[in-house]
This record gives sequence, C-alpha cells and structure tokens, in this order.
Amino acid sequence: MMTKKLNMKTLFKPKTRMPIELVKHMHELLIFIDQNTDAREQKRKEKMEELTKAILEIRTVVYGDDDSEPNKDSCAQLTREFFREDTFRLLIVCLSKLNLGDRQNATHVIANLQRQKVQSRIIALEYLENNIDIMDILIKGYEDNSDIALSYGAITRECIRHQNIARYVLESDHVKEFFYYIQTPNFDIASDAAATFKELMTRHKSTVAEFLSKNYEWFFHEYNSQLLESPNYITKRQAIKLLGDMLLDRTNSDVMVRYVCSLHNMIILMNLLRDPKKTIKLETFQVFKLFVANQNKPPEIVNVLVKNRTKLIRFLNDFTIEKEDEQFEANKAQVINEISVLKLKPSNPKMSSVFSFRTNCAIQC
Repeated sequence: MMTKKLNMKTLFKPKTRMPIELVKHMHELLIFIDQNTDAREQKRKEKMEELTKAILEIRTVVYGDDDSEPNKDSCAQLTREFFREDTFRLLIVCLSKLNLGDRQNATHVIANLQRQKVQSRIIALEYLENNIDIMDILIKGYEDNSDIALSYGAITRECIRHQNIARYVLESDHVKEFFYYIQTPNFDIASDAAATFKELMTRHKSTVAEFLSKNYEWFFHEYNSQLLESPNYITKRQAIKLLGDMLLDRTNSDVMVRYVCSLHNMIILMNLLRDPKKTIKLETFQVFKLFVANQNKPPEIVNVLVKNRTKLIRFLNDFTIEKEDEQFEANKAQVINEISVLKLKPSNPKMSSVFSFRTNCAIQC
C-alpha cells in the first residue's frame, strides 16, 4: 500500500492572515514600537522584523503580486480596518522609527489606500476630514532635516489629491511655510517641497483660483520676492515654470490679467530675461509674452516697453534655443511685432520717471 509523503514545508507553513487580522497585527506592532522605546534590543528587533513582514503582506494585498491581481473585497476590508482603527495616524507617528525600506513600502501602502473606494466612498478622505491635524504633522515634516521629510512629503502629495484636504492646506498657514521649505539648504528636501507646492497649486483648479483671488496681494509678494528673485538657480527656475503654469491655466484667467497689469511684476520678469542661464530666459519668456500680449496694458507698462524697445527687440532677435521650435519662433515674432508698434501713453509723471530710471537697462545684450 502506497503512503502519501508529507510535505513538511506545507505542514508547517504559517497561516495566512486575513486582511482585518493583518491590520490588527500591524497596529499592535506599531503600538509596541511607539511605546516601548526601552524594550530589550532582541525583543525590539523581533518586533521590527514582524512589522517588516506585516507591511509587505499588506502591500501584497493592495497591489497584488506576480501570481495574482489584488482582490477587491480584500482591499475593501483592509481599507475599512486601516482607517477605523486609526492605524494611519499610528503609522505616521512611527514612520521615523522604521528603516528606509519599510518606510518606502509603508508610503506605497498609504498612497494606494488614499484611492481605494469602498461602496463608492473614499474612506481615506472621510478619515482625513475628521483627523485633519495629521496634515499638520506631515507638512511640518519638512522641518526635519532627514529622510523622513521625503516620506512625509510623498504622503502629503497623496493626501492633497483630495480637494477638501488641499483646500485645508491652502487656507492654513502651511502654504506660507512652503516659501521657506523650498529654499532649505538640503537639496532633496527643497526639491520635494517644491514638488508638493506645485501639486498644491495646480491639481484642483477651482480651489486654487479661489485661493489666488482671495490671497493675491500677499501670495504674489512672497512668490516674487522669495522665489522669483531667489539667488538659487533651481528655486528660480522651478518658480518661473510654476508661475507660467498657474497664469496660463484658464481657470486663473482673472488672476493672470491682474498679474500682467502690474509694472512691478513686469520689471521682475524683464530682469530675469537678463539671467545668464538660457533655461531661465526661456521660462521667463513664456511669462513675459503675456505682459506684451495683454491688449489692455496700463500706460506705465506701455511706456516702459517703448523706452526699452530697442534693447528688447535686439535681445529677442538674438534669443535662440537649441532645438527648432516653430511655436517659440511664432511667439517671439508676435512679441517683437507687438512691441514695435507701441506708442507712448500719458501716465503719472512721478511713476514714469521712477520706473524709467529703474528699468532703462532692464535688457543688456
């Protein structure tokens, strides 16, 4: 009689946890790591290893693996439990205590859960609306001069995919802090903060338009002085590119008109055209052309353009880019033509003398 040979690996294979059990297990591990900082090193190491496995298992549930796609019901169960038990907050609090690999996996899990729908409801949004202080923790992470700032930044960008959460950030003092985070000496953190700021200012069109209309004065004062006039090349280049993206968005048309009717703003752009970096010049031109194309230019803007006409036209004629670009050449020709036919307009004599003195040498070629 033949006997079936037992597969010892199968016999002693650990039982696979269900999604709800997985979240509860991770929750318990996070509590241990958060509250037992003085635990024996061996015990703590064991718990960290368990947590590494738990995070990987959860990631497999929401993303699937090489053999199977994620199961919709399992994802729904896991999502409900993750936010019901406040595991999200606990994971954020403990993130700095995890190694880099675990942080990255945890960040991927959080990103996925932000988009999960359970019976047409986005559970993550409901949770964040009731626990909005988590955004304060995440954004303040940029003040931590370490890798944790990058993890918090990635999670912040996922959270502000929700319009209500982005609105909260825009209406809070955090938006002002970004002007400083973007200029932090740590290149990686500064770049990450700039990426989050760009997401905040471009994703939700109507919310951004409303914010810019209500906060025009202080926002563009800070934007101009802190970013456009920054001595840092990267900061300046990113700021000019983002400015163009904001002004050229149709939803921001009223803001764009207001911006290009300001002589002060045009002076900043004219001086940026003098930058030795061609990339800065090119991005600046994309914004400067809006001032010239404006069919309702204030007299002081017309007069400054007329007084600088020769230098501007000479600069534009000599201004080329490496790759042929028909649209760029067409825009440049249109700007040159527009400046060529401008005539001086009566304006405030005091204003005219002050600005002509300041801008006479705005373009030097």
